[in-house]
Amino acid sequence: MDKLRTRASSINRALDQVGDKWCLLIIQEVFWGVNTFSGMLEATGVSRGVLSNRLKWLQAQDCLRKRVATGGGRHPVYHLTRKSVDLYQMSLMAVAWEERYFPPPEAGKVHLRHRSCGNTLHPRLRCGTCRQDVHGRDVAYHPGPGATRDIRDKKVRRRSSLSASDVPGEHSVYRNLIDLVGDRWTANLIALAFHGLQRFDEFHQELPVATNILADRMRFLVQQGVFVTRPYQQRPLRQGYELTEKGWDLFPYFLTLLQWGDRWCDPSGAGRPMCLTHTLCGENLYGEVVCNHCGEELSAHYVDFSIGPTQDV
Repeated sequence: MDKLRTRASSINRALDQVGDKWCLLIIQEVFWGVNTFSGMLEATGVSRGVLSNRLKWLQAQDCLRKRVATGGGRHPVYHLTRKSVDLYQMSLMAVAWEERYFPPPEAGKVHLRHRSCGNTLHPRLRCGTCRQDVHGRDVAYHPGPGATRDIRDKKVRRRSSLSASDVPGEHSVYRNLIDLVGDRWTANLIALAFHGLQRFDEFHQELPVATNILADRMRFLVQQGVFVTRPYQQRPLRQGYELTEKGWDLFPYFLTLLQWGDRWCDPSGAGRPMCLTHTLCGENLYGEVVCNHCGEELSAHYVDFSIGPTQDV
């Protein structure tokens, strides 16, 4: 099987379910306790029709469940399922990236406390084997048993006009990250760059997307400081695209999303489309999001959070 066009399949089965910008925003709001239709409408700035569509989609994917409100409430509420709760480590990596590159004002600052050790925590990603921090440069890839070619129809749709600044929710703590990865093509380009792709024609060979749309996404990622262009040929001048540190630091988010897709998005049971090796220890890579104090792997049930100027959580 071709190595090219199998790489995209590894991340796309997760993106197919929750990679849309609106789906990510909705799940984020439910994580922070906003679980009614009106609350999500106000928090996300989405239209009623789009919100209704995405809520139906997330229910169909078993990522949300709608229930009648207790206490006599007339409006239903939406709850996370076991499947969507398992996205928590991805959310933690999103918060960590956002706070590094888009530090919020005190009123929007997220404070996390690990119940097990009682400390305010800053989540970190480590290798489950050697316990060292994982960086995207220290990872090798090869197709896994579930590898398939990306055979989607060529897409020509442009990006959503919504930008991060248009999202009104006070709890939208990683809105800038969602602005980058909430579009399938920008998410695919970042993921493929982790594999070492740099040239326009390499990305185009991998993805079923029109060249004008691909060029639009490349420009966007350069403007956002995720890619930087470097010439690899002078006559004629041709530019390659390399990840910046800001781009490389998105790797923990993508790894946790990839692992979620491997666990929950394999209806055929064929296995992982892509296998990862941690080159520092030579073992298969499984990333663990852990407390920076006690080293315990983090789950939603053992982390308290608050948003605001104080650190009382």
